[in-house]
Amino acid sequence: MGPPPVVTGISPKEGPPGTRVTVRGEFLGTGPTDLVGLTICGCDCLLSAEWKSKNKIIARSGPGKGRGDILVSTRSGGKGTSTVQFRGYHETIGPMKESAVWVEEAPLQTLVWGRRSLSPAGYQQDDPLGLSVEGSNKKFPEDELHELFPEGSGDLTSEQFAAGWFLLEHHHGTMFDDLKAGLAYLRRKVEAQKEGQLSFLKANVGSVMEQLDTLTILKDKFESDVKEHGSDPTAKVEKAIQVSMLEANKLFEEVLARRDRADATRNALGVLQRFKFLFSLPVSIERNIRKGDYDVVINDYARAKNLFGKTDVPVSISLGLPQGASEAGNCPGRLALRGATPPINLVNLEASGDPAWDAMSCHSAFITQRLNTCKEEHIAIETANGDELAGKTPRSTPQSNNKFGSKTPVGQDWQSSVPQRVLFVEELSEITTNMFPDLWKLGQAYFSGELHVKVEPEKQTHFKRMVLAPIELLSGLLRAAILPHTLDRMSPLRTSYGMWPPQGLEGVGPWLPHCLRYIRSTYTSLIRLDLPNEPLAIIASLIFDLRLHCMSTLFQQAAEHIKCLHKKETWHIEFDTKHSGITQLPSEFENKVQEVVQMVKESVLLGGHRESPLLDNANAQRELNALIQGLLLSFTQALDTLAFSNDGMQNESSAVSQLIGSPAIYRGNEKEGSGPGWEQRLLTTLSNSQYTAKVVLPRLSEVFSRHDYPPLTLPVATATSALSALDRQILEVYLEQKSDPLVGTIEPSMYLGRFDWDTTRRPTDVQPYVKEIITNMIGVHAEVCFSTKCHCFVHHVNPNLVSRVLSQIVETVAEELSRLMSCVTRFSIQGNQQARVDIRAVQETVSLYTTPTAQTFFSDALEAIPPLSESADMELVEDLLAKFRVRMRLQLMCFGDMKIVSGGQGI
Repeated sequence: MGPPPVVTGISPKEGPPGTRVTVRGEFLGTGPTDLVGLTICGCDCLLSAEWKSKNKIIARSGPGKGRGDILVSTRSGGKGTSTVQFRGYHETIGPMKESAVWVEEAPLQTLVWGRRSLSPAGYQQDDPLGLSVEGSNKKFPEDELHELFPEGSGDLTSEQFAAGWFLLEHHHGTMFDDLKAGLAYLRRKVEAQKEGQLSFLKANVGSVMEQLDTLTILKDKFESDVKEHGSDPTAKVEKAIQVSMLEANKLFEEVLARRDRADATRNALGVLQRFKFLFSLPVSIERNIRKGDYDVVINDYARAKNLFGKTDVPVSISLGLPQGASEAGNCPGRLALRGATPPINLVNLEASGDPAWDAMSCHSAFITQRLNTCKEEHIAIETANGDELAGKTPRSTPQSNNKFGSKTPVGQDWQSSVPQRVLFVEELSEITTNMFPDLWKLGQAYFSGELHVKVEPEKQTHFKRMVLAPIELLSGLLRAAILPHTLDRMSPLRTSYGMWPPQGLEGVGPWLPHCLRYIRSTYTSLIRLDLPNEPLAIIASLIFDLRLHCMSTLFQQAAEHIKCLHKKETWHIEFDTKHSGITQLPSEFENKVQEVVQMVKESVLLGGHRESPLLDNANAQRELNALIQGLLLSFTQALDTLAFSNDGMQNESSAVSQLIGSPAIYRGNEKEGSGPGWEQRLLTTLSNSQYTAKVVLPRLSEVFSRHDYPPLTLPVATATSALSALDRQILEVYLEQKSDPLVGTIEPSMYLGRFDWDTTRRPTDVQPYVKEIITNMIGVHAEVCFSTKCHCFVHHVNPNLVSRVLSQIVETVAEELSRLMSCVTRFSIQGNQQARVDIRAVQETVSLYTTPTAQTFFSDALEAIPPLSESADMELVEDLLAKFRVRMRLQLMCFGDMKIVSGGQGI
C-alpha cells in the first residue's frame, strides 16, 4: 500500500453545482485506473473526474450545499484526507439561464390559481412583506449568515428556508414597526389567496370536471401509446434526429476538413517564410562550425539577436528563440572547445558568465572522459576474447606506415595480428595529440588577456591542475597497459588506470618499439606547445621506463629465440679453408644478434627530442650488460641442448628429412635421412662451439662497437668461457665413449689363446692386439676426419679437433700399454722381442698425435721390458718393424704422417 491521498488545495473554493474544480495535493493516484473515488461536499463526483497527475485532478462539483471536504480514494492508498473545504450554493435559475442540474418548475409567483406569469419579469419576486428594499443598499456579510445558519438558506423556495436569514439579508436595516406592518400584510395576503381559490372552484365546477375528463382520456391514450410504442416513444424520434444530424455533417465534413488543412498549411508556410532565418539558424550554426566559417556564425548570431532578441511576437518567443538562442548560446563553449576560433569571438558572442573558463574546464573534463572511455572499450574487447589470442585485431597491412611515421614490427610470426593494447596506445596518443593543444592554447589566450576578460589570479592554480590531470591520467593508463610493473600496486589510483587481463601482455613485447614511436610523437607535440617542465617530466619518465623495458624485452625475446635454434639444425655442413666445417647454426646466431642490436639501437638507444641518453643511467648500463651476457649465453645453451638433450635428437629428424641427398649430411651408422649418429652430433657441435668462440664472438664485439654500444668485455668473456667449458665437456664425453671400449679390448686381445710372454715363440709379426688397436684408432680418426657420404679425406675440416681427439686417445692407449707391460713378471728373449716390436709399432703409428704425456707412457712401457743383450735380437726387432711398415702401409697412411710410410725412413 502506498501513502493515502492528501488534498491541499482547490480552485475555485466555492460555486454552484457543476462548477469546474481543480483539486491539487499529494499521492492522488498513480494513473486514471488507480482513482476509485472523489467526493465534494458529500456528493460523488467520480464520473466527472479527470486524472492529470499524481498531484492534480479536475472535476465538476455536485448538488451539495454548504461547506464540505474534498475526499479522494485510490486503489494504492485508500481513502484520503483534506486540509481545505469547498462551499456549494444554489442560484435562483430563470428560464433563460443555463444550469447543470434539474430546475424545479414550481411557480415563483402565483397570480391566480392555475396561472403563472410567462414573462421573464414575472420571475422577479416582490418582497413578501410588502416592504421596500431600496434603502438597504449595504448587504449583510454572507460569511456571517453561513456561520449563524449553517444549514439554512434565504431562498423562499428552498426546503431549508430560514426566516432569520431572509430578514438579515433583505431587511437588516428595517425598523421593527415596519417589520410588524409587513407581517400583518403577509397574513392578509395569505387569507385572501385561500378565499380566492375556493370561490374560483365554485364558479367553475363545469370547467373543472371537463378538465378532469380530458385528463382521464389523455391518461388512457398515453397508456395505449405505451403499450403500442413502448415506454419511451421519443427514443425513435431522438434516434432519427441524430441520424439526420450525422448525415447533414457528412455532406460538409470533407469540404470543411480540406478547407481547414489548406488554411493550416497556408498559415504554416507563411510563418516559415516570414521567420525562415530564425528556423534555420541552429542548422546553419552547426554547418558553419563544421566548415570552420566561424565569422559567419558570429554574424548570424548577432543578426538573430538584433531581429528577435527583444520581440514580443509569440511565434518568435515560443518557437524560434529557445532553439536558436540555445544553439547560439552554446557557441562560445563549442567554439572554444574546438580551439579554432579567435579568442575575441568569445566576447563577440556575449555569452553570460566566463565562457572561456567554462570551456577550459569542460575541455579538460572531456579529455579525461575520452581517455577513460577508450580504456574501458579496449579492456572490454580484450577481456571478451579470453583465449591466448585475446585482445588482437587482424591488420591487413602489417608494415604500413601510419600518421606517426612508424611501422609495425617485422620478424618471425609475431605480426599475424595487432594486440589490443597496441591499438589502445595508438588511440590514446591520437586523442592527446589532437585534443590537448586546444586546451593549452585556450588557457594561454585566457591568461594573456587576449579574450578581454578579467583574469582572477587564483585560477592559474586551477588551470595547472587542468593541464596536469590529463597528462597524469595518460601516463597511468599507458603504464597499466604496457608497463604494469612500474605502477605502485598499493596506490589507490591503481584500479582507476584499468585492470587488464594478465595473459594479454605476452604478445605486446614485439610491438614495444611501435608503441614507443607513438608515445614519442605525442611527447614531441607537447614540447612544441612550450609546456612547463612538470607535465613534460611525467611523459619523459614514462618514455625512459618504456625504453628500458623495450630494451629488456627485445633482448630477452631474442635470447629465447636463440635458445630454440637447436630445433632448426639441419646438420648441413659447410667447409672453408680457414675455419673447418660448421653448420648454419653459428651464422643464424650471429644474424639474430645483429638484428636485435640494430633494432635496440634504432628504437631505444637513439634518444628522441629532449630525451636523456639511456646508457647515462648506471642501472641501465648494468641491465644492458646482463641482457647481452644472457643473449650470448643463450647460444651456449642451444649447443648444449643439441649435444646432450633428447630435444636435439627429436627435432633433428624433421630438419634432416628436408635435406636428404645433400652430400654434407652425416649418416654414420644410421639409416639414410634419419640424421647423424650421436658421436657425429657431438663432433659437429664441438666444431660449431669452437667456431663461435674464435670467429663469431669477435665479430659481434665489432658489431657492438660499430653501433656505439659501451664496452662489453665482460659479457663477451663470459660467453667465451661458457663455450670453452662446453667444448671441454663435449670432448670429455666423446673421449669417454670412444676410449673406454678401445682400451678395454687391449688386455683380452693381448692374452688371447693363453699367450705368455715367457713361453712365446720367436716373433714373425706384430701381435693381433696391435693391429686391433691400430684399426680401432683408424675408426675414430675416420669418424672425426671423414665424411661417410663422399668418402673424401677432410683433414682440413678441423685439424685442431682431429689432433685433440686422437691425442687424448693415444694417451689412454699408451697408459694402458704401460700398465700392462709393468704387470708382466717375466720375459723370455722371444717375449722381449715381441713386446718391444708391439710397443714400438704402436708408438710409431701414432707418433703424429703423441703428446709428451703419451711419450712418457710409451717410454715407461719400453723401460718395463728388459733390455736385449744381443745385437742379433735387436736386428730381428728392426726387421719386424720394417715388414710392419710395408704390410700396414695403407693403415699407416690414415694417420697422415708420410715419413712413416716413405721407404721406412724417419724411425
